[in-house]
Amino acid sequence: MKNSGRFFENRDCEYYPCHKNIEEINCLFCYCPMYHLEHCPGNPSYKEKDGRKIKICTECTFPHQADNYDTIINILKKGV
Repeated sequence: MKNSGRFFENRDCEYYPCHKNIEEINCLFCYCPMYHLEHCPGNPSYKEKDGRKIKICTECTFPHQADNYDTIINILKKGV
């Protein structure tokens, strides 16, 4: 996957590695494009604050796994 349009890893980023327990981190979706979805294929947790439900994605590695690129693109194409 190195030097692919579907994957890149920025080891010089000040936040790298942003997640533990994952060998290769795809930085292409550093900011998850599915954050706005109530039901995404990742594993977010939720927190209640000031009467609002806040999505917490700190432990989610779904967008950083190279094998999930096609799934993410298909979700974005649907515009869900």
